[in-house]
Amino acid sequence: MNPTPLSEHSALPERKRIIDLLARASKAELETALEHIQPSPEYSTLRGPETGLVMVRGRIGGGGSPFNLGEATMSRASVRLKDGTVGHGYRLGTDRRAVTLSAVFDALSQDESHRKVVGQTLLQVVSDRLTQEQKTRREETAATKVDFFTMVRGED
Repeated sequence: MNPTPLSEHSALPERKRIIDLLARASKAELETALEHIQPSPEYSTLRGPETGLVMVRGRIGGGGSPFNLGEATMSRASVRLKDGTVGHGYRLGTDRRAVTLSAVFDALSQDESHRKVVGQTLLQVVSDRLTQEQKTRREETAATKVDFFTMVRGED
């Protein structure tokens, strides 16, 4: 990953990618990355951490009419760093410590001085793990693939 200065309009997709990776980071990955941030970030809680339910929606075939699939447990938190930067964290499940750390790293990633460290110690690690998990899943799926074919007899 190469963190680069982003214009105001292009910052949204990058921030969305960061928040997505933070939501998928394990608690252990977050804790380990926090040890690399010196000095340790001081923050105050703005909201949460709190846990609730969100409605999961689906679409038949990916493009059909939406329908309510069910509910999922989700946690969220918002923090303010000592310098005033606000960060938000969201994740499935009930791990309040992990969602708070996600919010802290979101705030840190908005600061140019911390962006590179956060990218190298956390975001790249999570991205590599997700890529490896996806590759493993593809290989396991490919191993169970069955090719069906139809034989046509020479009679017309």
